[in-house]
Amino acid sequence: MDESPVERWAASGAMALTGTVDDALGPPAGLVEGIDRLGTRFDQLDALALLGERAALMGLWRRGATSCGGSCRLLPCADGFLAVSLPRAEDMELVPAWLELDAMPASAPALWSEVARSVQHRDQGQLLERAGLLGLPVARVGEAGERAGVLRSPLGAAPPRPDATGVLVVDLSALWAGPLCGDLLARAGAAVVKVESTQRPDGARRGAQDFFDLLNGRKRSVALDLRSTEGIRALHRLVGRADVVIEASRPRALRQLGLDAESIVRDGGPQVWVSITGYGRAGDSADRVAFGDDAGAAGGLVVWRGGDPLFCGDAVADPLTGLAAADACLGALQTGGRWLLDVSMSDISAELAGPTLPVPGELAVSPPRARPVETAAPGMGADTARVLAELAIEP
Repeated sequence: MDESPVERWAASGAMALTGTVDDALGPPAGLVEGIDRLGTRFDQLDALALLGERAALMGLWRRGATSCGGSCRLLPCADGFLAVSLPRAEDMELVPAWLELDAMPASAPALWSEVARSVQHRDQGQLLERAGLLGLPVARVGEAGERAGVLRSPLGAAPPRPDATGVLVVDLSALWAGPLCGDLLARAGAAVVKVESTQRPDGARRGAQDFFDLLNGRKRSVALDLRSTEGIRALHRLVGRADVVIEASRPRALRQLGLDAESIVRDGGPQVWVSITGYGRAGDSADRVAFGDDAGAAGGLVVWRGGDPLFCGDAVADPLTGLAAADACLGALQTGGRWLLDVSMSDISAELAGPTLPVPGELAVSPPRARPVETAAPGMGADTARVLAELAIEP
């Protein structure tokens, strides 16, 4: 007999990351089936288990209205719920300006208590507006509209490719969603080059080494000084040689480096440009900051106990977006043509959101698991000279 979506949720390890400490909850209706669809292009991939890989390697567990990683909270305000992420020291330092406090609370617990107290009776619109101005990753639960999670813009002609074998991917992304997309393309046969700024390396390098290795072990590493003319020139030439580019930057950040995705693809550069953002490339939210927990909540991808939202998985928008982006990229290559893929983390989440499925009786909940780490990721910039020489790019 086939397992039900709730049984598969429990067996995958995702239920261990969903609900309160004492009460594991089922998935949103349609989520398990949606993940199955996104994973069909990848042979022998347990797509559902991707949701728990970071937790498996970092020992994370479910924590109710606090994210598994601890940096995000679901908090009630006057007219709904907010997802407030404070993953970086600079985010915490901006809280007094955001909430118009006279002083910075003395400790992280005191800060979170003050945030919860301050937002409780305040209007969502004002809180979101001020957070946006300050660059804080704050979202209203369920705010994402009905936009498709992946917008596909055709930008010219190119022959189809039957698979990813021999495809050169330049991965400019960091953290989880983009690097997972690159890893899945590498596992499908692509040659992936991870490109980092010497001033701002991938922040995931400071996290769990096994998790970083899992996402980047199949890639070569290039590091460039993007403050220099030579570094920017090398970046432009790398992008021009690529068949696929993956990036997860806000559009204005790339424009500051002289990179305009539409023009580059249209003029014969990469066949597919994968752009991952929190809320899409266009509109008033294009430059909003987002992380996996708050972007998932913005899409309504939470579970509910009574009238309260709780986190669904660990930073759920990250692995879902990485999987969806890789699926869309392979589809674009196989179709042929030149494409800009605008992949929105919040809208991917909204497409997969639904009412919380009940858990029938006693159900064994498996711990999260990760794919085996097959090789260590190269040190930052370890392959710079070799890659640039192979592509005839002057350093």
